[in-house]
Amino acid sequence: MKQEGRRRQASHRAPVATGALIILALLGVAACGANQLDKSRSEVLKRYETMVRWSQWDSAAEFIASEYLDQHPISRLDMDRLRLFRVTQYTLRSANVSADGMTTRQTVEIRLFNINQAIERTIIDEQEWRYNPDMQTWRLYSGLPDPTRR
Repeated sequence: MKQEGRRRQASHRAPVATGALIILALLGVAACGANQLDKSRSEVLKRYETMVRWSQWDSAAEFIASEYLDQHPISRLDMDRLRLFRVTQYTLRSANVSADGMTTRQTVEIRLFNINQAIERTIIDEQEWRYNPDMQTWRLYSGLPDPTRR
């Protein structure tokens, strides 16, 4: 009789334990997805920072979303103006990630040295990054830094 009671208790615990394991597994998968998104964002932002730090403006422009470029095309004058500058410092001042993790806003301080005038200036670059699930990458929705900003 005692063994039968123990078997009943054990059989009632098995579905609860199985359900708990399934929930933990699903939470683990969701956490891995969020971690992958964070890792992807970090990698893309680091690559963009590297392009800007090395004043590789054409390469940096490749990070801009095509929808943004359709509405805000980069003129030849804009690119020529950027080529007059060398980046001497790129400092992240703040970063905010949306609740769903699909948008990031960064404020970056960039020090630019004008090679023709031998003058350094500091600009604040407000960046908006959005994750594109179709392309499975992050895209810039705020354009390249504007050296005419103060």
